[in-house]
Amino acid sequence: VEGEKRVYLKLPAEVAPVKVAVFPLLKNKPELTKKAREVYQSLKDELGEVMWDDNGNIGKRYRRQDEIGTPHTITIDFETLEDNTVTVRNRDTIEQKRTSIGELTKAL
Repeated sequence: VEGEKRVYLKLPAEVAPVKVAVFPLLKNKPELTKKAREVYQSLKDELGEVMWDDNGNIGKRYRRQDEIGTPHTITIDFETLEDNTVTVRNRDTIEQKRTSIGELTKAL
C-alpha cells in the first residue's frame, strides 16, 4: 500500500521455516488452482518446506509470506496456463520475474 511501511522478516533462506509459498492468482478459477497444486506438490517433493496459500487477495498473501520470512513466492496465473511460466517474487527486493516451471528450482 502506497506510503505504508513494509514489514518483513529477513531470514537467510537456509533457516527460513518456509522456503517457498505457492498460490493461484485467483482461488475461484479451478484451472489455476489445479496447476498451482501441481507446482506446489512438485516443489514440496523436491524442497520439503513449501506452503500453499490461497486465502485473501494476492497482496495480503504476499504480506503474510513476507511477515513469516518466506524467501520466495510463486504465483500461478493465466499466463502460466498458456506458456508454462510462473511469477517468482523475491521477499527482500520484491522483484518479480517470469520463470518456466521446468527451471523453477534453479531460480530459487
